[in-house]
Amino acid sequence: MDLTNQISAFEILRQRMGRPVTWTSTPAEGRQVQWSNRMFDALRRHWPEYLMEATELGLFMMSACAFTVLLYHPSSPLAQAIPDGLPRRLMMGIAMGSTAIAIVFSPIGKRSGAHFNPAVTWTFFRLGKIDAWDAAFYTLFQFAGGIAGVLLASLALGKLVAHQAVNYAVTVPGPDGPVVAFLAEIFISFILMSVILNVSNAKRLGRWTGMFAGALVATYITLESPISGMSMNPARTFSSAAGAHVWMSLWIYFIAPPLGMLLAAEAYRLLNAGRTIACAKLHHHNHERCIFRCNFEAQH
Repeated sequence: MDLTNQISAFEILRQRMGRPVTWTSTPAEGRQVQWSNRMFDALRRHWPEYLMEATELGLFMMSACAFTVLLYHPSSPLAQAIPDGLPRRLMMGIAMGSTAIAIVFSPIGKRSGAHFNPAVTWTFFRLGKIDAWDAAFYTLFQFAGGIAGVLLASLALGKLVAHQAVNYAVTVPGPDGPVVAFLAEIFISFILMSVILNVSNAKRLGRWTGMFAGALVATYITLESPISGMSMNPARTFSSAAGAHVWMSLWIYFIAPPLGMLLAAEAYRLLNAGRTIACAKLHHHNHERCIFRCNFEAQH
């Protein structure tokens, strides 16, 4: 069937009838074109930030695997020197809290906003600070970066990271079970996002948001990790689970952190009615470009 000839015959028929030749798409087709254009436009303009988000969670996961080997592998001198329990969790908390702080204050963290967590990204989307396609690509690249980080750690550390005492730094519920772990993840995620929103929107404290977030990560690993494994991050948990092939109670870490952070956002909006949120960046006191719906200059 020659479609070209058919179209030409149709055009000729329209012309003979004295009607102008007009081609219009249906509303559904128009929406699909707009949807596609927005997607490719976001990818074209903001791909550097997407790669930065992937790099950030990749570095975080490499650090998590490396420090878990150092502190928990039976053959590690550091694991043998530090008693198991609170002292070891304290060291792990300091290590990972410092990693989070370093990422937030790094050049890539200053530019991308240093979310490296889909729950953080979608909370700022709910608050109207991020475009939908940016949020979607941030999430995609966060998962990809986390998986890549675990893979690189396993290549660098070999069987050490696969040992049952390390197990790719998986996050799993503690002995109190999945329900308690679920509630704990909601609680710690709620507190983290509440602190981020209140500190980042305070003129005197905003530049130190990363320090507050890192301190909470350290505290949670030290005190809360026996309850839920301390995730607050669906991409972080999925990355370790993919390496270890441990999918136990994965639903907890996909539902509880976003739920806790979204609840924190709603609470912040209710308690600060009429107050505009500055930006989705955790560190904005820099000269890096901002791809968000930013109101930082008006706030500070």
